[in-house]
Amino acid sequence: MISVGIDVSKGKSMVCIMKPGGEVLKTPFEMQHTMEEVLSLATLIKSYDEEVKVILESTGYYHLPIVTVLLEKGIFVSTVNALRMQKFCSQNIRRAKTDRIDSINIAMFGICYWDELNQVLPPEDTYRELKFLARQYYQSTSMLIKAKINFGVLCDQIMPGVQNIIHEYRGTQKITGIVKRYLHFDNILKMSKNRFKTDYCKWAQKQGYRNCEQTAEKLYTAAQSGIPVLPNSLSTTIVITEAIRVLHEMEASRNTILAQMQALAKTLPEYQVVREMSCIGDVLAPKLIAEIGGIRKFCNKHSLIAYAGIDAPPYQSGSFNATERHISKRGNRYLRKTGFEVMQSLIQHKPADEPVFAFIKKKRSEGKCGKEAMIAGLNKFLRIYYGKITELYNSIEEQLNSDN
Repeated sequence: MISVGIDVSKGKSMVCIMKPGGEVLKTPFEMQHTMEEVLSLATLIKSYDEEVKVILESTGYYHLPIVTVLLEKGIFVSTVNALRMQKFCSQNIRRAKTDRIDSINIAMFGICYWDELNQVLPPEDTYRELKFLARQYYQSTSMLIKAKINFGVLCDQIMPGVQNIIHEYRGTQKITGIVKRYLHFDNILKMSKNRFKTDYCKWAQKQGYRNCEQTAEKLYTAAQSGIPVLPNSLSTTIVITEAIRVLHEMEASRNTILAQMQALAKTLPEYQVVREMSCIGDVLAPKLIAEIGGIRKFCNKHSLIAYAGIDAPPYQSGSFNATERHISKRGNRYLRKTGFEVMQSLIQHKPADEPVFAFIKKKRSEGKCGKEAMIAGLNKFLRIYYGKITELYNSIEEQLNSDN
């Protein structure tokens, strides 16, 4: 048995090859993440007559080029959770840390836990694309939120109070349209009240907005009583116009990514099953599938719950047995976020005869706080999800076997 420990960093890695007993076959050497050097490592690994396993940390996306090439060459590759590897490497009293030392420790981890190593399974292309798009969706959403906050701050300095007036559906588009048209309260006050109302109502009717006369009245009153902080200058015009442009582009970018996620998710067998679950629409369904991925990678429902990081590991010592435990939060935080959105949707819509919502109500009646009840509901939801999707794929496999 030969353990190949790889300490991965951006663009390069340190490799150490070791046998049991601490015998180093290849002292730590640096490898660039190029096709030539990774293929050279694969050739070296295949030159050994013994069983070889490659161990590396799961480090975001830095390790993916190495894993992809080695799997294509039929080499056993196992990725280890970075926290678990950190705990293993921190056993040294001196706690020295270099890339060379880390590669040796990773190789030693492979020797110590040889029988526990699980081979990496390459994800299916659709799930991989979905997860990639989901990450970009969250990034776009984060940037969109920042753009909205920035626009709100600027709006309060040139047209204070306008955000309190425009609070109906499609409020963001309406506010940005008003601000872009008038740019400053001074431009509104340059017109008479009747002229402004006529101008605003003509524009609002073209945009399809209702109650234009009432809104125009409120806007003119706000312009008379408001105190703008920023001057009505070219600099202010440029800044607010660019803020609106960025806001619209971020929103369009997020919607484009979501549309592609929906198109990909619809090609998967489980999409319709997920959509039929209570309070899961066209936005939550692709996000949920993207974060969970292929259900067959989980050996049971408990694995899925642990993957979400909402499991509460037992804690017992001697006669002490803890009964109130916090969730581990050692899992996919994006899945927890999406699950929280599903629970919020259930609580908002209150579907009748829905087992997860009934379970949340039951936990609340037992004295659990809202957050604890929602976590319990998410736990139950993931169990139901696992059961339904597993049953679906089992039936598909049975159908394929019967046809053959």
